[in-house]
Amino acid sequence: MGKIPILTEQAWQKIKHYCNYSERCHFEVKEKLYAMGLPKKQVEVLICRLIDENLLNEERFARMFAGGHFRQKKWGRTKIIYALRQKKLGENLIKMALREIETADYTASLQKLAAAKWKTLDSETLVSKQARTRAYLLQKGYESGLIQAVIKELSCGKKD
Repeated sequence: MGKIPILTEQAWQKIKHYCNYSERCHFEVKEKLYAMGLPKKQVEVLICRLIDENLLNEERFARMFAGGHFRQKKWGRTKIIYALRQKKLGENLIKMALREIETADYTASLQKLAAAKWKTLDSETLVSKQARTRAYLLQKGYESGLIQAVIKELSCGKKD
């Protein structure tokens, strides 16, 4: 037996709370509304209402997502781009969101993560330390060229 659609006003109250709790993108909100059993027309009406009341704003979402995931989770640009694409955001919004990350902060974060990982691998060979540090930073979403430069500095014994 399928889900019984709930009344639009009940859906409005739920989705309003959902959007007030945290910034959301259109994709997340649509998925939530469809999961409530609402038809496409009602979903579109509620999305428009959320936008009109400034409860749903993809630009604001993209900026907060990129900045927050960089600052809190120490994600690199590559991982942030991938995550925003998964949320069906356009390339222009993604580029705009990445501008929230200052280049100096980004470089400092990469160097700090690399140095911390490098330090945990003290008992390993130089090649192993380089490979494991590179793999860790790639997994965090940092760009290969930047990683290479930081690992080169660490390999030569430079601290900062």
